[in-house]
Amino acid sequence: MIRQLPLIPTIIVVAAAGVMVWLGFWQLGRADEKAELIARYETALAEAEEIAWPSPDTYEASLFRRSRVDCVQVRGIDSVSGKSDRGQSGWAHIARCDHNGAGVADVAIGWSRDPNPPEWSGGSVTGIVAPYGETVKLVASEGLAGLRPLARPNPNDLPNNHLAYAGQWFFFALTALAIYGFALRSRLAKRD
Repeated sequence: MIRQLPLIPTIIVVAAAGVMVWLGFWQLGRADEKAELIARYETALAEAEEIAWPSPDTYEASLFRRSRVDCVQVRGIDSVSGKSDRGQSGWAHIARCDHNGAGVADVAIGWSRDPNPPEWSGGSVTGIVAPYGETVKLVASEGLAGLRPLARPNPNDLPNNHLAYAGQWFFFALTALAIYGFALRSRLAKRD
């Protein structure tokens, strides 16, 4: 039976399945790392100490910490989908601010049902540093410019899909081996 197996296709399929199994275990490790990261962010969220507004190289360490932005000039306000502190869906209004000589900062000033940006001229804002695409934003502790407060940033909202990815890789490996096994059985049956 072993002598009848095609050597090169068998090596390729077994190697591919081995890589897929390795990727599955790697994703299981990533799931543990992400769980630890979320736990670290939950600890940061509970800290009362306020940190300086982060620079790009300190974004990761500043997530879910309290901070302050002195918005000396509002460059513009964007409206994106968001939730209020009461869990209502609507619009989060995010001001792009010149930050007191320290560059630009995005500040989520509040929530409304109206997508039109409110009038807001800036000022000192305290809140929590939260992820915002490839950068961060400050989610104001209270609603500004007549807006409702936004939902408090929650580390548990970060996706941790690694367990599902691991299951997919294991399934792909099993599927590849099963299909190859059926193909071999069919090929060997034709020879006999």
